[in-house]
Amino acid sequence: MRIIIAAVLAGIAAISCQSVDDTRIPPAQVSISFTTVGDWNVYGVAGALSARRFIKSDRVPADFPYSDMSATGYGGVLLVSDFDGVCKAYDLSCPVERKRDVRIVVSSELNVGECPVCHSTYDVFRLGSPLSGEAAERGYALTRYRVSVNSTSTPYALISN
Repeated sequence: MRIIIAAVLAGIAAISCQSVDDTRIPPAQVSISFTTVGDWNVYGVAGALSARRFIKSDRVPADFPYSDMSATGYGGVLLVSDFDGVCKAYDLSCPVERKRDVRIVVSSELNVGECPVCHSTYDVFRLGSPLSGEAAERGYALTRYRVSVNSTSTPYALISN
């Protein structure tokens, strides 16, 4: 009897464990530097639950001072400030569609990111985890990028890999 109970519990535990795949987007260089506090104040995220898109090829934001060394990932970078004001960054490309020009759109009303093509939603203010749609069914999360904070010379810089 104990063996049967142990087997059932092990089966339930195995079924309930899900892995999330956040490596569906092809690797791409990311380097966005905010060289002054003024740059951060104008182009950064202002506070909790704010979001900003960076797409160098489309010049988004239009007057952001991109340098030759700047790179914005595969489909662009989504920079957000979570519930506690901590910055997080993701690739804008939907991991289901895997196309540079199919980009997540953040709903300020629902506080989620949504793909305009497959309509999968993502928790962009936590870990970029899938919430609904095909992404949730398959366990496809947004590709995360590191946000490093350097208080000496550059207030904020986004760095991949």
